[in-house]
Amino acid sequence: MTVTEIAIVGVGKIARDQHVPSIAANTAFNLAATVSRSGGIDGVTNYATLEELLSQRPDIGAVALCMPPQARFEAARTALSAGRHVLLEKPPGATVAEVETLKKLASESNVSLFATWHSRFAAGVETARQWLSERSISSVRVTWKEDVRRWHPGQDWIWQPGGLGVFDPGINALSIVTAILPMPVHLVSAELEFPKGRDAPIAAQLVMTGGDGFLVEAAFDWRQTGPQTWTIEVDAQTGRLVLSEGGAVLDIDGKRVLAEGDGEYAAIYARFAELVRTGASEVDLSPLVHVADAFMLARRVTVAPFTD
Repeated sequence: MTVTEIAIVGVGKIARDQHVPSIAANTAFNLAATVSRSGGIDGVTNYATLEELLSQRPDIGAVALCMPPQARFEAARTALSAGRHVLLEKPPGATVAEVETLKKLASESNVSLFATWHSRFAAGVETARQWLSERSISSVRVTWKEDVRRWHPGQDWIWQPGGLGVFDPGINALSIVTAILPMPVHLVSAELEFPKGRDAPIAAQLVMTGGDGFLVEAAFDWRQTGPQTWTIEVDAQTGRLVLSEGGAVLDIDGKRVLAEGDGEYAAIYARFAELVRTGASEVDLSPLVHVADAFMLARRVTVAPFTD
């Protein structure tokens, strides 16, 4: 089997917690280098810039871009233009248009571009999709509430333009909703709560509708303390489905169908290996489109200042 040398660009919390161990566990990849100004991974060559990596390491065929979304476009364009396969951490970019540009560039450069949505690889998502594919939907309720201080300590970029704020986790819920529902939905109303002095929301309420007239109501909040809540409830005309723990736990009609641990990033790298092997790309922008629509359509409310 061919092994692809891969580099991680942006060595932060998500790279250390998820990407490094997932690459190590996948025989299709070898972590050959990192790009980071603040320090890399022990035992792995680190470069100060992506340009330096690309010029000095022609053996590296793929890069995983894990920096904040505001800086991801230029890095992805540079890597794709240099003929390297690119994996994009979610969200794939700061705007919809820039990711469309990257998709076109990947095709022109004959390399793979993978816009990842890690929550779609949670254990219960595919089974939920199959169950719902044969049913008419009555209503959907999404509750995605967590403590930003726990998951993003000291990360100011999330409050800056393009950082998404509460949509950084909320887009995970939207990625699941767009994967499991048998028809597309679109936003009809929204309210975003912005802490005073911040450029990204700390909470959001969305209402979407599907082709059959059912409603999807979503509540995202970054001020939750204690137990964290990542739940999607779907009422169909012939049953009820609940995905909890971010999609890792699935209940249908009140009965536990499955409950599995965190295997999302392992599945992401298995999929990336397949895309690289076949020369294909996978870029679904529907979750990011819903976020963009929310910023366009929402009523904006200023709430109490947030300090980390």
